[in-house]
Amino acid sequence: MELSQAQLKQFKELLLGKQRDLITAARQTLTTEMELSPDDRFDEVDQASSEYMQAFSFRLRGREQHLMNKIALALRKIDEGSFGVCEECEEMIAIKRLQARPEAPLCIQCKEAQEKEEAVYAD
Repeated sequence: MELSQAQLKQFKELLLGKQRDLITAARQTLTTEMELSPDDRFDEVDQASSEYMQAFSFRLRGREQHLMNKIALALRKIDEGSFGVCEECEEMIAIKRLQARPEAPLCIQCKEAQEKEEAVYAD
């Protein structure tokens, strides 16, 4: 089952919205969370706590960068006409999965197989 132009447009708008939200969150991190207040500099405990929160924010932003890359790839697939096709088995990804995670590159079966394989190597 191929996606209609209306569905593709809807997914593109959803992906662009997610992209905008991630950019807004990243900008907020840069403007608010990366500043140390003058009071933090004088209290070692507060400074350590502030630095920990900054590192935590950067780690979150790293995950968000990964999501941004997935979104960019999904948008490129829409433009190329391959959106919604599983990268592993090349079958169509279920519409409900795409609605939940439009950036998903794998169908649910291939994703579950990938997670099982990762769990084996994690042990």
